[in-house]
Amino acid sequence: MNNDSAIPATGPTGLRRTLKMRHMQMIALGGVIGAGLFVGSGVVIQATGPAAVLSFALTGTLVVLVMRMLGEMAAAYPAVGGFYEYNRLALGELAGFMTGWMYWYFWIIVVALEAVAGAKILGEWMPGVPLWCFTLALMTLFTLLNLLSVRSWGEAEYWFASVKVLAITLFLVLGVVAIAGFTPGYVGGFANLTAFGGFMPKGIVPVLTGAVAATGFYFGSEIVTVAAAESAEPERAVAQATQSVISRVLVFYVGSIFIVVTLVPWNSAGILQPYVTALTSLHLPIPHAGEYIGTGMKAVILTAVLSALNSGLFASSRMVMALALHGDAPSGLRRLSGNGVPMRAILLSTAFGYVAVVMSYVSPEHVFKFLVDSYGTVAIFVYLLIAISELEMRRRLERDAPERLRVRMWLFPWLTYLAIGTMLAIVGAMAFIPDQRSPLLFGVISALAMLGGYALRRQFGARA
Repeated sequence: MNNDSAIPATGPTGLRRTLKMRHMQMIALGGVIGAGLFVGSGVVIQATGPAAVLSFALTGTLVVLVMRMLGEMAAAYPAVGGFYEYNRLALGELAGFMTGWMYWYFWIIVVALEAVAGAKILGEWMPGVPLWCFTLALMTLFTLLNLLSVRSWGEAEYWFASVKVLAITLFLVLGVVAIAGFTPGYVGGFANLTAFGGFMPKGIVPVLTGAVAATGFYFGSEIVTVAAAESAEPERAVAQATQSVISRVLVFYVGSIFIVVTLVPWNSAGILQPYVTALTSLHLPIPHAGEYIGTGMKAVILTAVLSALNSGLFASSRMVMALALHGDAPSGLRRLSGNGVPMRAILLSTAFGYVAVVMSYVSPEHVFKFLVDSYGTVAIFVYLLIAISELEMRRRLERDAPERLRVRMWLFPWLTYLAIGTMLAIVGAMAFIPDQRSPLLFGVISALAMLGGYALRRQFGARA
């Protein structure tokens, strides 16, 4: 594709624009709150100390910049597949192909991970049922939900996100009250930030390592730009969602991590369950408070897991549909059912999700480990391509359709260059961090496999 071509006009796709503003707002709010925040953040805190706050702030700033870029492009050109379409228009067919398939690959692994994680939580409550039965039930349930209509998906995501937002909000309120010294069972203050080896007990390197690890926790906030093509008011919805991303990142992630490391010593045994440990440390004057907190937090984590599973099937199916629209996937995958959903694309994504789930039981140390280790690096590659494409798309929009620039990237192009440089630094740093070398290697292998897929598509595939 000629990189000097104009921005095409938006047009109908056949998808139903039935997502309301309330759906889009809650999808944007909840998309950034994943199970990784509730569980995986403990690993980062244990390895970093209280300075884990800086790790999440660094990565959060990067996500804010990428979301602003996405908001600029999505408000100007709401399209099926979102940033896949932008990368294809701005950087050519290869970049579009790589972005689309890498994003699809990321989400089908997430679908498998969340189905397995959800089964484990349910298994703790009903130990007599084999875990594979729960996994199969969850996969089937959310496949059917996505097949019903985009409105049913949006409604489910609305309520899942509501539970997550409510849980984090309550945690923040209780944490602030306790730190201020107004909780009878807790002394209050900020002593835990420096009492056990200082604010940065292990130095700066773990802080940077933690920033790399935290990258995957934020992934999902971009789904609102993918869903924009099925929104009744795409431009307004995307503009509002991207405007609020700063407060979401700062409050939900950085704010809650700050409260955790303030309430709980970073080197305590319970830090791997950070939110449960933080709440139980308050010694709330409620009978069996610890038991209720543990059960309640498991329910919130299950909600986050199911939300990610639901969103994963939606995002992967829309992405592979977008790929099919441009000849990057079999043309049959772009067909819609009578109720306006890409049924074949959903079933394909579900089928690969089932394969990944089977691998989690059959080959957890080999095939499944490869999938898990590679998908996080793939996420960084996707963000990098988004940032590069924004540079070109912005230039074209200013030249050909300046009236579409309803949302603008801050301090363009300097903050875009900063984001690109930061992501390249993260990828480069992974080569020197022992725990990140395997994910980097497996991510590169996955990207090379997709590059091979593009070569086959050029050789044998039909053009759009």
